[in-house]
Amino acid sequence: MEKDLTTGSVLKNILYFSLPYLLSYFLQTLYGMADLFIVGQFNGVESITAVSVGSQVMHMLTVMIVGLAMGSTVTIGKAVGAKQKKQASLTVGNTVTLFMGLSIVLTLLLLLLVNPIVSWISTPAEAVVGTRQYLTICFIGIPFITAYNIISSIFRGLGDSKSPMYFIAVACAANILLDYLFIGGLHFGAAGAALGTTLSQTISVFVALVAVLRRTTGLPLKKEDFKLKTKIMEQILKIGVPVALQDGFIQIAFIVITIIANRRGLNDAAAVGIVEKIIGVVFLVPSTMLSTVSALSAQNIGAGKHERASLTLRYAVSIAVGFGLVVSLIVQFCGSSVVGIFTKDAEVILLGTQYLRAYIWDCMIAGVHFCFSGYFCAYGFSGISFLHNALSIILVRIPGAFLASKYFADTLYPMGLAAPAGSLLSVVICVIAFLWMKRVTVHTAARHLLSGCVRK
Repeated sequence: MEKDLTTGSVLKNILYFSLPYLLSYFLQTLYGMADLFIVGQFNGVESITAVSVGSQVMHMLTVMIVGLAMGSTVTIGKAVGAKQKKQASLTVGNTVTLFMGLSIVLTLLLLLLVNPIVSWISTPAEAVVGTRQYLTICFIGIPFITAYNIISSIFRGLGDSKSPMYFIAVACAANILLDYLFIGGLHFGAAGAALGTTLSQTISVFVALVAVLRRTTGLPLKKEDFKLKTKIMEQILKIGVPVALQDGFIQIAFIVITIIANRRGLNDAAAVGIVEKIIGVVFLVPSTMLSTVSALSAQNIGAGKHERASLTLRYAVSIAVGFGLVVSLIVQFCGSSVVGIFTKDAEVILLGTQYLRAYIWDCMIAGVHFCFSGYFCAYGFSGISFLHNALSIILVRIPGAFLASKYFADTLYPMGLAAPAGSLLSVVICVIAFLWMKRVTVHTAARHLLSGCVRK
């Protein structure tokens, strides 16, 4: 399953890695989409709001886990690129031990905080019970959510993005069937959506474990590889923690905006919740490019092929911008039809369309800084990614959404513009950081050359 991404066409490698990754992301997103769609077919606005609010909390937790696991993906990728199999094996073992312990602690903590969380996010009164049920069941399933993402991060570090795609495909099919059983058949409402999601994640983990036992990864694992090593942990956490914080910060911004929408009323809350799900789908391409740039660049950096890492970045930015532009233009004409897939309520469709037509431009702009973030992570500068996201959220996105909500009470369009405005600031910071990195690299190479000449 190990795949060498340091040779051959860079563009071909991007497509080889990114297409299965994209499909995996799409199938994983279908979890939430399926929950929202099926709940909308059998229940009212209250259940829609409960699922949209609850799944947003779960999405925040999931992306933070994935962000932390990025440290493992990059560390494994560099070891594979440098042909250091023992280092790669140690990273795999330490990743498993770290994340399993973390998932258990996180599960217990969150189960104790269910009620406060529901209160903190200003859940509309009509949706409180459903949201509480949804979160309780999903929190119980955190060890399985973590296990799937750990396994996936390890495979991607090895250059294999196909295996995680197969695992999630099985789980997605199971989730849809279970949703229809629990929501449509047994009428469990929001609780049924959570139960379907949790059980399907459990299925995906068992499928992944069976595959691992039956196939070879190219990395022999020994008992001692699972004992925590300080140096390995530092490498994983140095990259993973800033990414996790960055992703968590982004999701907190989403939740803050959800709170702002919740305080506007049930229809606004439902509209924002639906649009966030739609945005989650169109952002699959930028997210895929981030992970692709990170994984491919990590292997090439480990092999000392820095120009291939830069070329990977350039190709990924072009793909992300091209896709974002096309989607943004389409939504301007078809926005109401897209929102109408999830609800028949005319007011929710109107508000959701306003929000979506403005927000969608972020797909193109954010695609740029997503690619840069992947590049920074591969070089171990994940702190830059955290910095530009934090600044854009604190200085633009949240204040912009708040002011738009306050001064434009009859429309959600200005609120939607806060996201692309924040991404513009991120792009500026990323470009400056990239130029700084290039300058430092050139100066370092020059010093090494001069020192070599002097010795001669």
